[in-house]
Amino acid sequence: MTERRVVAAWVDGYERAWRTAGTDPLTELFSETISYRPSPWADPIEGLDGLRRFWEEERSGPDEGFHMEAETVAVDGPHAVVRVAVDYDDGERWRDLWVITLDEDGRCERFEEWPFEPPRGEER
Repeated sequence: MTERRVVAAWVDGYERAWRTAGTDPLTELFSETISYRPSPWADPIEGLDGLRRFWEEERSGPDEGFHMEAETVAVDGPHAVVRVAVDYDDGERWRDLWVITLDEDGRCERFEEWPFEPPRGEER
């Protein structure tokens, strides 16, 4: 059974990895067989090599300015739901729900992101 402290540590590791050059930290966070959905409508990115490519394409770089807060909403066995708020220095804002499944080693084997951005015309 996954504990909230394990989920919180994993989320902290995710943020550190996003702020780190390269993709080496991903091996500590994700299993080799990761299935990663960047939205519920997207086809999953399969495997750690695919995630490495996606990771580098999606971020501006490790010096990308943002503030992130996360709260674990629920934990059930190896599954967890995390509410994430990301405010970028350029004014862009996102609110996400992450549905994650951690393996026995604490690495993520399934990740699904439900991203939400402010409605058009509202303050970002």
